[in-house]
Amino acid sequence: MKRIMAAGLLAVSTALLPTVVQAGGSVRDLTRQARMECNHGRAAMERGARLAHFQQGQALAERAVALDEQYADAHFALFCNLGEQLRLDGEAMTSVFGFRRMMNELDRTLELNPSHLDALSAKGTLLVKLPRVLGGDPERGEQLLQQVIKKEPKAVNARLALAKVRCERGRHREAVTLASDALTIARKHERTEFISEAKAVLQQVRANAAKAN
Repeated sequence: MKRIMAAGLLAVSTALLPTVVQAGGSVRDLTRQARMECNHGRAAMERGARLAHFQQGQALAERAVALDEQYADAHFALFCNLGEQLRLDGEAMTSVFGFRRMMNELDRTLELNPSHLDALSAKGTLLVKLPRVLGGDPERGEQLLQQVIKKEPKAVNARLALAKVRCERGRHREAVTLASDALTIARKHERTEFISEAKAVLQQVRANAAKAN
């Protein structure tokens, strides 16, 4: 009986911690799994599950960076999980230290790989969101987002960020098109981590467009 109970507990613990058990030892494997955890966290509906994914992703990314500090994707995976933890309860900044660390990882990604499209998209998004006292630069951010969309037709996050900018500036038709395209791309390519956000942004820009008319 004790052996059966022990086996059962082992099976349960294994099921609860799949990433830890399956985590590979190479930098690329760790980075890939860290990005997967970030995506799973974005798609999760329950706060506790989201946080667990992001914390696991952070741990995996930190291991990857420790193995190869020069690997840009590892830094971006760490940025992804750190950033999602910061905005877990909304867009308000909750930790100055956490914000600085997140930005350091993003800047390091672009330092190592200036053409990193995901990092450029994230940088553009932050530049249009942040106040100038925190380094915001709406014009530069918009340029980066447009650059990403031009180079990557399947970009979802950049389209959503740019849709919000267009909406704020009263260019509602463009905002609706960008958000609609983002949702279509997310569904077509099964980017489940972005579908809920794309729906919400599209609903908001359509509502603002209706008010303006």
